[in-house]
Amino acid sequence: MPDDSRIPVDDISAVILAGGRARRMGGTDKGLIELQGRPLLDYIIDALQPQVGEILVNANRNLERYRAFGYPVIEDLLDDYCGPLAGMATGMQATDRPWLLTVPCDSPLVPAHLSATLSRTLVEEQAELSIAHDGERMQPVFALLDCRLLPDLLVYLNDGGRKIDSWYARHRTALADFSATPEMFLNLNTPEDRTGLEHRLTE
Repeated sequence: MPDDSRIPVDDISAVILAGGRARRMGGTDKGLIELQGRPLLDYIIDALQPQVGEILVNANRNLERYRAFGYPVIEDLLDDYCGPLAGMATGMQATDRPWLLTVPCDSPLVPAHLSATLSRTLVEEQAELSIAHDGERMQPVFALLDCRLLPDLLVYLNDGGRKIDSWYARHRTALADFSATPEMFLNLNTPEDRTGLEHRLTE
């Protein structure tokens, strides 16, 4: 471990979770929705590139469109849209790096210190996973996970478990403080959310 008590960038793979059905967006694939003329995935990739050694995209639809971004696209290990835990498990299995950073595809304001803050907190608290906290509540899909947790996660999923908080509770979890940057958690669930964020960015 380096002297600054952070996990080396090259040891971290990021997976962008774009595998959901997006019902509140009328089924539109959220990672491909445009914000000021650019797909949401573009914003997230630009933010993650200097923070990790590898970027993966977890998607279950529009695979060719996602592949056009130039990064490996991985489909859920489990069928029937089993939620973010399935995407996390898929990312763990797809990488040979020891740590997995997870981010949702519908939150384009990923900060430059996301990976560093999560990894520093994890190392300081000797945890197995580090979860972002906005000052009021946990933001569970912004996480840094030890890939050695994959076997336990697969057992949990195969037993029918789907609740992300319940799986986290099985392991040593650190909460990373992002209360100074709550805007990073803005996500686009509806067309109105997109319009509001575009207005905000314009201002």
